[in-house]
Amino acid sequence: MRTTDGRLPGPEIWIRGPVSAPEPPPGPYTSPPGPRRFSWLGTHGGAGASTLAAVYGGHDCGRDWPGADAPPSVLLVGRTHASGLESVLQTMEVFRRGQAPAGLDLDAVVLVADAPGRLPRQLAQRVRLIESVIDVYRVPWVPDWRLGDLSGIPPRETEPLARLTSTTARRTR
Repeated sequence: MRTTDGRLPGPEIWIRGPVSAPEPPPGPYTSPPGPRRFSWLGTHGGAGASTLAAVYGGHDCGRDWPGADAPPSVLLVGRTHASGLESVLQTMEVFRRGQAPAGLDLDAVVLVADAPGRLPRQLAQRVRLIESVIDVYRVPWVPDWRLGDLSGIPPRETEPLARLTSTTARRTR
């Protein structure tokens, strides 16, 4: 049975006392000035975290967890060989289980080519597994980096990574 104004009958709720005006919604999020900073965390020796930190900026943690003074946004770094991909998966599992130090955020995985050319099928399947769980940025083989020359322009294939880290990767290669 409905009332004359179309509502169902039921208990009324009465508010006692003055009602304050609702608070305005929060303003738009403003990011801190400057590029977002990341901590590069190598999942194994020779992963390339130091090279990537030198080229793209950010904090190089090596293989240690970022300290209190380091950015809490973590980019895991691993090579695309079998043991490198396994190390990446193991470190991702540490984050998944909540066993990483409190306050750290796993933002993405950066896979650095271990050799020029295409990956063998078995390794490509592992990469697809990682990509099904988290954003993956791929870095191709860069001969100059192997020789220690980090002064050149990053390869165009790394433009998404450059955008993520807010660095400029100009397309010339």
